[in-house]
Amino acid sequence: MNQTSLNLEQLRQTLRSSQQPLADWSGGEMAVSAVPGAGKSHSLSVAAAIAIAHHGLHNQEKLLIVTYTRSAAAAIKGKINQRLQALGLPSLGFTVQTLHGLALSIALRHPEVSGLDPEQQTLVSPQKGHRLIKDAVEQWRRENPKTYQALVEAGNFDGETTETLRRQAVLSTEVLPELTKIVVAEAKSSGLSPQDVADMGRIAPGSELLLMGAGLFKHYQALMEAKNWIDYNDMILAALRVLEDPHLCRQWQEQFFGVFEDEAQDSSPLQEKLLTKLAQNVDGTIRLIRVGDPNQAINSSFTPADPVYFNQFCQRCQALGSFATMDQAGRSNLQVIAAANFLLEWVNQDWQARFNGGPKGDATLPFRPQAIRPVEPGDPQPNPPATDGGVEIRFPQDINEEVEQIRHRLVPLLLANPHHNAAILVRENRQGRFVADRLKDVEKDGGLKVLDVGDQDRNSHIPGEILSLLQFIDRPHSPDLLKATLTVLQERQLIPTQDLNALAAVPEQFLYPTPLMPPLPSMAATAQGLCRSLLKARLELPAYQLIAFLGLALNYDSSDLATLQKLSERLQVQTQPERSLKNLLSELHTIANDEQFEAIASDSDEKYTRPGQITIITMHKAKGLDWDYVFLPFLHQDTLPGDLWVPKGGQFLGQFTLAEVARAQIRTVVHHRQQQKSEAIALPVTATAWQEARHLKEAEEYRLLYVAMTRAKRLLWLSAAQEGPFAWNQMQARKSPRLKPKQLSQALLALQKRFGS
Repeated sequence: MNQTSLNLEQLRQTLRSSQQPLADWSGGEMAVSAVPGAGKSHSLSVAAAIAIAHHGLHNQEKLLIVTYTRSAAAAIKGKINQRLQALGLPSLGFTVQTLHGLALSIALRHPEVSGLDPEQQTLVSPQKGHRLIKDAVEQWRRENPKTYQALVEAGNFDGETTETLRRQAVLSTEVLPELTKIVVAEAKSSGLSPQDVADMGRIAPGSELLLMGAGLFKHYQALMEAKNWIDYNDMILAALRVLEDPHLCRQWQEQFFGVFEDEAQDSSPLQEKLLTKLAQNVDGTIRLIRVGDPNQAINSSFTPADPVYFNQFCQRCQALGSFATMDQAGRSNLQVIAAANFLLEWVNQDWQARFNGGPKGDATLPFRPQAIRPVEPGDPQPNPPATDGGVEIRFPQDINEEVEQIRHRLVPLLLANPHHNAAILVRENRQGRFVADRLKDVEKDGGLKVLDVGDQDRNSHIPGEILSLLQFIDRPHSPDLLKATLTVLQERQLIPTQDLNALAAVPEQFLYPTPLMPPLPSMAATAQGLCRSLLKARLELPAYQLIAFLGLALNYDSSDLATLQKLSERLQVQTQPERSLKNLLSELHTIANDEQFEAIASDSDEKYTRPGQITIITMHKAKGLDWDYVFLPFLHQDTLPGDLWVPKGGQFLGQFTLAEVARAQIRTVVHHRQQQKSEAIALPVTATAWQEARHLKEAEEYRLLYVAMTRAKRLLWLSAAQEGPFAWNQMQARKSPRLKPKQLSQALLALQKRFGS
């Protein structure tokens, strides 16, 4: 054995036995199903370094590693560089990219084939309230007056003018926009055109809903093309158009020795098709490793990602003898592992008991039967010791007492162990705000940092902040606009907390007081100086340079500045040829109020896991992170697993939502095609489709709880108060809304019976 081979074998031996199949891969398709905390990114980096060294890869033939976030891509790239450096090799022979970044680079390299022109097209992520979707709904309504009227008159319709207007408002602002959003996302992510969806709607009686969805999709797509807008699915479709050209496809395939995909459980059919094409060799063989955990698939109820696709890939590889399970994890203590394994088994058993007589294959269960195993003695990352019993379950009287119990349990732990960290994981941001409000004094009294992540990381606050400041610059004499700017400055901690109403009451006196007026207090003077600097910039800078100036004035960090640059580029395109302040404000108002502008994520997640910090974060956002102490409050039956909600205003259409029925019908067809079944497909009728949608949500909510539980290293604390709000949106209106008895989650009660003291 030469020195290189010896070094590679030594590197391989740093992996656990369950991780080593990754390092032993030499070609073909391979599926790796990995449990939480199994070290997927570490194993991928080691396997990548071994493949690069063993095959002598270089920049003309390199390994492609694909993941789904910038932070994950940066982490994996850093780890591969470390392994190569340890082997005495240069940082060559690989590339780590996000999936959409990869698609965009392929599309932009060949704009004549892809149809993407970055100089002319703008990337947007339209949501239900976006004006484009509103316009698509309005165009469809005018084109289909009879169908629209039938929707208005559905159910018990009395013909009253007031009721007619109410139903029209519900359809225009809620029902049809949501249907458009879902049909577009589900169809485009599967490579389906409006005509394809329409054809689906003609294959079975009672499927008129898909014909409606196809019409809305057609208008949406026409408007996107007319405005030169693209969405994230368009990027994938554009890349695939390039790869449909045999010559260009070969050029890209020759660049890559093979493809490694991380977080494969979040892939859509279109994304899987893209990676499979790139992984194909001249002889038709495929070099592709897909690593994921179907038990951590938590995006399928609001994105087209569905664990069924990765499960099917696992089954195919299992039949070929190229399937591995990475089931050892050193993240959590033994009690947390036992609790997570118990939840998995209990949910699957309960599922089969409740749906007896239905499909019972593993693919239809919420969880893949895959237990977490602790690591072996002597492992370099041993399972951490449990704090006290490791798992604690509590049932406080009400939600106020629940937060107090968290405070009394958590604060002493962090004060005694300042190098540890903690997180409170919530189901929705409203719950997070409620918790953060009641922990305000923790920073002052205990010296601990509380980070309320909220909804600002994905849906950027930046367009709204910049809009507030620009509106003030344009109309500085408006008390409302001045107060909005002062609010932004205060929230950014650029001015001290003070009575903003008093400052904004008379803008002229605040901004430019006369010599006879008494001097402002120091806190107010600071605010005055900042506001004046904003107005001065308006006089000295052209409109298109103001945005960059405001970003610096607001002391944005690097990731915020990157998001601001993205926003600025968007505005530059949409305000051509006249980039006046008026046009700028008009376009910015639309972005800030009609869509969820996505922030550019930081390359690091360190800000969420700092020592001595209490991070309040949603369960979804917590995926991929871990903390010493994890608290999971508010585990009630109406949220875990909960049920699909039919808004009261839309119940005239029936006890279901059109969007979720359409989603279930489209997925039935897509799943059928993915399995390459030859027999004709029967679309589920409305009642069946609605039931399937409910099952999808329930399964995902249980997987979300599983993900949340497995974030804990030393202590997992679960709770559900006896009393809570009827709905969490009430917490915004009043500090102490009327509470009502709450039904505790059956999963939590089962955990209490097994692990409670």
